[in-house]
Amino acid sequence: MFGGVFSVPVNNPHLRKSGSRLIIANLEGENDLKNSSMQLACFSDAQKGALLLGFFLFCIGWESVMKMGLDTRELFFYETFLYYNPLLLITMMVWLWGVNLWVFSRTGVDYAAIFYLGPDHLSHKEIWKCARWMTTIILTSMTAYLYLYSHGDVSLAASQPIVLYLSAVIILIIPFDIFYMSSRYYLLWTFWRILFPVKTVSFSDFFLADILTSLSKVLSDLERSVCRMVHRQVATVAWFEADSVCGSHSAVIPLVLVLPYLFRLFQCIRQYKDSKDIANIWNAGKYLTAVPVIFLSALKYFIDQDTWTYSIQPAWILSGLANTFFSFFWDVLRDWDLSVFTRIFKFTKPNLCSHLLYGRRWVYVWVIGSNLVLRWTWTYKLSAHLRNNYITVFIITLLEIYRRFQWAFFRIENVWYKINNPKRTTSHQTNPVSLQNDNGGEQEKLLAHSHSLGV
Repeated sequence: MFGGVFSVPVNNPHLRKSGSRLIIANLEGENDLKNSSMQLACFSDAQKGALLLGFFLFCIGWESVMKMGLDTRELFFYETFLYYNPLLLITMMVWLWGVNLWVFSRTGVDYAAIFYLGPDHLSHKEIWKCARWMTTIILTSMTAYLYLYSHGDVSLAASQPIVLYLSAVIILIIPFDIFYMSSRYYLLWTFWRILFPVKTVSFSDFFLADILTSLSKVLSDLERSVCRMVHRQVATVAWFEADSVCGSHSAVIPLVLVLPYLFRLFQCIRQYKDSKDIANIWNAGKYLTAVPVIFLSALKYFIDQDTWTYSIQPAWILSGLANTFFSFFWDVLRDWDLSVFTRIFKFTKPNLCSHLLYGRRWVYVWVIGSNLVLRWTWTYKLSAHLRNNYITVFIITLLEIYRRFQWAFFRIENVWYKINNPKRTTSHQTNPVSLQNDNGGEQEKLLAHSHSLGV
């Protein structure tokens, strides 16, 4: 969903223009073979470089960890994990978004029309390029942190995550025409519209807000990390003091966890105000069911054990079940359209991937089944009283990111199908059991925008 609506110089070397692609037709077979060989050679060199760098960083990191004493190794590993796991998970989301765009580019789905992107929007190749740099920089910073701390240079080690976080913010907001400026500003503008939904909610607004609900634990860890940096607790074991200002019992944790769900709830209310479609109220109710899951879990730190076991915990479990099944059925019956479920994998140039996925019944079973299971496990991650099991929570967060990646295919496919089949969509909207979701008149705007682009 990275794209752009801001004008930039055509000759900007840092931002590719879609019109700047060089298309050469009717090449001779010999030239095709030569160019393909050169591309394969370059790809092979890039792979070798990445593997060597990864091996080098792994060796340094392993040596640094082994140098620590057994009594501090696990504690320090948790602290390192706290600072770097949210950034690594965001990077994973970027990698998978590149895969989404790669599939869209091969199935004829014009995501640029769906997200109202300008001609300078990023392709899957540029998204992957960003993800490669993010991966390299984060892993290098983490290795430096481990190495410096294990070798006694604690103050310099403490500066590593701080420099990394500050650099990320600077790169995102820097007002110079570098690092895909138009795409960065498009992303920032979308964040602004999510924070303050005072105007009509666009598809990109609620699509990104839905992604943020999958990253709620990541946002919570970012807040914990920044809290420790502000209070100068980096490269210490102060996190072990659960009741400290940055400890695991902090009341700020559930507040940050619930924010993405409140953003979506307010968007739904705004959509209802614009469209008067009662479906938006039901959608708001879906996000509202996440609130008791989060806050009932946080109560464990402020009540006695008997009250938690016999009163609060059963309510927490019931809330988790309600949120899971409400969200699951909404995914299947509203966000997706089962009548075109696997059409997204119909590639214009069929390959092994499309052969395995297009029109296959197992895709239906896998997507629906895995979505239900992962919706339930996500409740575990939203629970503040379970966050100390950090490896388990990390795996569940990773699985939720995969679920959102999987969800994105069929959510965008559904919207694209509406654009290309307006008559069928209109007839479905008159049916009370329709599987479509008009999202507050979003379809009409999509149709108008796609026609303006010549879709």
